[in-house]
Amino acid sequence: MALTNDTIQQRLQEKFGESVFAFRDSHGMLEFAAPKELNLKVLNFLYDDAALQFQFLTDLTGVHYPSNKGGELAVVYHLHSLKENARLRFKIFVPIEQPEVYTATGLFSAANWMERETYDFFGILFVGHPNLKRILNVDEMDYFPLRKEFPLEDQTRIDKDDEMFGRGGTIK
Repeated sequence: MALTNDTIQQRLQEKFGESVFAFRDSHGMLEFAAPKELNLKVLNFLYDDAALQFQFLTDLTGVHYPSNKGGELAVVYHLHSLKENARLRFKIFVPIEQPEVYTATGLFSAANWMERETYDFFGILFVGHPNLKRILNVDEMDYFPLRKEFPLEDQTRIDKDDEMFGRGGTIK
């Protein structure tokens, strides 16, 4: 029997009740959310449940939702059940003032670098991580560049002026 999104949702709701929410089908992939305190319990259930077996962490990243007060930062897990060839997206939201989430490195060794990258760019702290430090940016950096509080480009740079590229204005 093929593993369907309805089956996955039903198994999650049987186990966690209304603690798992915001279920939706996104281009054939089940997406849902849970409180940050349950991230490891949900991940362990998805991993261990004999009918589900989501034992491959495809990706882990962060997203900044500035207008989502009290849950401005999200951690997004993409999981794959190789046995059933099913995928899902699991989100947890944390406040920007206290961006702490339990690490998934004990369950997925691949989470190690993914969590470091997410910390590096979004400032999400993974509690219990064995070596949570910047992985791509310099250690002296005191901000997190993928948060939407920063402009995409420095508007004062003249090398980015449209006139330099023949767009608008006149070329001299």
